[in-house]
Amino acid sequence: MDIARPDLARKKKRRRYIYIASALVVVPLLTIGVSRLKPAAPSVERSTVWVDTVRRGEMLRQVRGLGTLVPEDIRWIPATTEGRVERNILKPGATVKPDSIILELSNPDLDQQLLNAEWALKKSDAELANLRVQLDSQFLDQRAIQAQIQSDATQARLESERDDALQKLDIGSELNAKISRARSESLTTRLDIEKQRLAIAEKATQAQLAAKQAEVEQNRAMYELRRRQREALHVRAGIAGVLQVVPVEVGQQVAPGANLARVADPKRLKAEVRIP
Repeated sequence: MDIARPDLARKKKRRRYIYIASALVVVPLLTIGVSRLKPAAPSVERSTVWVDTVRRGEMLRQVRGLGTLVPEDIRWIPATTEGRVERNILKPGATVKPDSIILELSNPDLDQQLLNAEWALKKSDAELANLRVQLDSQFLDQRAIQAQIQSDATQARLESERDDALQKLDIGSELNAKISRARSESLTTRLDIEKQRLAIAEKATQAQLAAKQAEVEQNRAMYELRRRQREALHVRAGIAGVLQVVPVEVGQQVAPGANLARVADPKRLKAEVRIP
């Protein structure tokens, strides 16, 4: 018959609890310990590395490769304005100078703009000259008025001094002396006002001439811009060398910034080596 042993069951149950508690404590400690370990250095084969002492200085590496000699100075010539290719004067391979014309473009709108700018400049120049004559005439008229008032004021002052002297000698009347004195003071005041008007007129003249001169300079700058744009329709090499590429055809419409030709200087070359 079986004999009940409750103390043995309790011991097995207690032992199971101890194992579980130990596992709950040991596993986190192992995890923390492993996470704090430094990563192991990667291993390589000895035959694939060079071992040496670190030194400061130049490190030379000699390699070989295929290459070509190319010019150092290469210039792409872009279009500065919109136009149509009318003539292709030079072909690739031609020797060019800085002022050699490679292509000729046309732009009827630019021709009209240049003509308008030229006439606007001539008109503003004529208006400036006319304005200068008018202002000089007005300024001279005001100076004449000032000179006349100054003469009248001087005459009135002398008459006032004469009448005062006659009154003191009991020869002239007091009324005449007062009238002469009042006329002299009035003309002196008018003379001061006329001097101020003349100074203001001179400043106004300078301001009007400066404004008109600025308009003339603006029209001149616009004319020079259109003239340079019109001149740029004759596409020039810009440097001495050899014409390499002309990627446009006669009749083609080109936009500003489009490459029209490429010129290189064959006297200065460099080696371009391609290393895999």
